[in-house]
Amino acid sequence: MPVALYHTVGSAGKSGSKARRAGDISLTTPGLDLATRLRTFQRALRGRVERRDALIDIVRAVNATLEPPQIAELIVERAQTWLPAPVSAVVASTSPGQLEILAGHGVTPTMGPAVLAIARWVMDRGQDFATADLGRDGRVPSPSAGAAIALVLSCRGRRVGALIALDRQPSTREPRLSTPLLQAIRVLLEPAAVALDNARLLKSAEALSVTDDLTHLYNSRYLNQVLRRETKRASRSGRPLSLLFIDLDGFKAVNDTHGHLFGSRALVEAAAVIRTSARETDVVSRFGGDEFALVLPDTGGEGAFAVGERIRDRIAEHRFLEADGLDIHLTASVGVATLPDVAASAEELVQAADKAMYQVKETGKNGIVAAIAPAENI
Repeated sequence: MPVALYHTVGSAGKSGSKARRAGDISLTTPGLDLATRLRTFQRALRGRVERRDALIDIVRAVNATLEPPQIAELIVERAQTWLPAPVSAVVASTSPGQLEILAGHGVTPTMGPAVLAIARWVMDRGQDFATADLGRDGRVPSPSAGAAIALVLSCRGRRVGALIALDRQPSTREPRLSTPLLQAIRVLLEPAAVALDNARLLKSAEALSVTDDLTHLYNSRYLNQVLRRETKRASRSGRPLSLLFIDLDGFKAVNDTHGHLFGSRALVEAAAVIRTSARETDVVSRFGGDEFALVLPDTGGEGAFAVGERIRDRIAEHRFLEADGLDIHLTASVGVATLPDVAASAEELVQAADKAMYQVKETGKNGIVAAIAPAENI
């Protein structure tokens, strides 16, 4: 399970600073474990979370941004005044089966597995979690010792995350929140969970709107957006911009011989080969059918040609549908076009790359051609 980069909660204005100062009263009390601090400061904690302005504060804070990590940071920041633990984190599901630490206070990389294990337990069961010592608790496999409390973040009948508070020192007994304190904290967590869920749903919708359903590469809609943006940037900076068009040779035979299901699987494999052959700065998309396109920012014709050759070689070497008991070999026809060498706009760049690719198709396939300026064709 991947552990995300940890976001250390920093200053977030006056309310955040006040939250940390108020929390320090109970967090730094020497000689008290988490369970004891909860019992000792129960009344003071209730006084903080039951205040009307506490609810107003968190509602305003979490609705001021649409970025899930920032919302998580705001939750963690305020949780420092609700739960007297030196370590706290918000964990949420970023994709089916995957959990990520969106924000943390005092969380170190070595604590990541324990935090994620607790969050998975909480979200799988929809129950809160408390333990006097993680190292002795069979519910959560963890090499870390210490006491912990975790609360479910839920809204609309869904579990969207977990708020976890940790103390590296084990407690003499299981830390508990009184019923009134727990209910008051839940009132504050409800709008926070809604805001976090809304932000996550928005990010998912944005990703789907620019992603090809089959290959999970970018789609042609996003390709056009990137091309327009990068063309303007290249024109302003004077830096080159290249575009590759890639068409799979012989793909129609896969569909005709083995059916569209195997054809779709072959496209997924081709997309993976192309994506891993491209550079981190390249934008890889499925243009349509068995055609793919790569936008190469700050790349001249020579560099783009080298990328195209690498992709063509790796596709030719790949054994498609091997996992399905088949051994299919495909090749690729690649067209290269570079701005400003052969084009002055995004539309001209697409036309030039497409024309170069079809030149390969017409002269035997399995090759690469770089477009030349129109005047040179005369």
